[in-house]
Amino acid sequence: MNMFFVAGIGVAVFIEFLLITKKNKSDADKILTLWMFLIVIHFFSFYAYYTGDFFSFPSLLGLELPLPMLHGVFLYLYTATLTDQLPKKRSWLLLHFVPVSAMYLYLISFYMLPADQKIFIYKNRGAGFEVFDTIKFYAIVCSGILYVVWSGVLLKKHRRNIREQFSDLEKVNLQWLSVLTIGLGCIWFLVIFFGNDSLIFSGVVVFIFLIGFFGTRQGNIFSHVPISSGEVVENVNEEKEEGKEKYQKSGLTEEASKEIHEKLLRLMMEESLYKKSDLAITDLSARLGIHTNYLSQIINEREGKNFYDFVNTYRVEEFKRLLDDPKNRNLTLLSLAFDCGFNSKSSFNRFFKKATGQTPSEYFETLVNQT
Repeated sequence: MNMFFVAGIGVAVFIEFLLITKKNKSDADKILTLWMFLIVIHFFSFYAYYTGDFFSFPSLLGLELPLPMLHGVFLYLYTATLTDQLPKKRSWLLLHFVPVSAMYLYLISFYMLPADQKIFIYKNRGAGFEVFDTIKFYAIVCSGILYVVWSGVLLKKHRRNIREQFSDLEKVNLQWLSVLTIGLGCIWFLVIFFGNDSLIFSGVVVFIFLIGFFGTRQGNIFSHVPISSGEVVENVNEEKEEGKEKYQKSGLTEEASKEIHEKLLRLMMEESLYKKSDLAITDLSARLGIHTNYLSQIINEREGKNFYDFVNTYRVEEFKRLLDDPKNRNLTLLSLAFDCGFNSKSSFNRFFKKATGQTPSEYFETLVNQT
């Protein structure tokens, strides 16, 4: 078990080194750098306690106690920054650090104790600080659950938003954040239902390995690749308020909506813009000379689709048209899909099945049998 923990510390330190030395850090990178530093410090303190070396540094005792309160905060800050969902009044973010600050203030009396008394309290399960231990446990649990759920909500909202902006989601799906959120949620599960320090920190080691593995593969953390671009438009799929229409306050008239919709359809058909794999709603709104919110509204109301579904429906129909032509039968299905604007095999297969109820291979077999 010792070697397992040492490996976890080594990976954490290596990831922190990569983050610190990265050039042109984004705000999200800076938050992750601070978070990973916190994880390294927390892990070192646990390992020192686990091996018995912790009491050799009595002046540091107690500094690690409030640290678990910060992991959920950093997950939220990292998620909100990457998805551009931070509050407009950034000063409000300081409120997230009030609980952990209160804990440190309360522990001042502990920090001022002689070294032998601190060690005695630790070895006797917080003797004299039982109430604090109880409050700390429930505060950590509630904080962990709150921020994991909150981050999950932000991710869900982000996924809806990007479907209103992009025709290809491979580069903006933030699978990385899903891994972080689920991983931290599993750690809180261990804290709540098991409470065994060795088991919990074993989960932390796995969590760190996941950060290293997915972070390197994702490429958005260790290299300067923007997660998303363009304006985040209002989600047009939100539930209607009772008795009100979604776009009641919109300044778009019925006549203008119909005219722009007709222009949009002509533009898509005459110029086959759907074949541009990275087509975004900002591209179309610029061509039509309207705000992206209006274009999103028009597509949603008149097509009954979000932008992602709207564009990829054209791509599926183009794929079917090409496949109907016998001279294209010698080409692979994937090459035809790329010609139609799809950017990956997974996104092509997933949307084609959603649109037709068949996989591309099944559709091709049906087509061949009919001829």
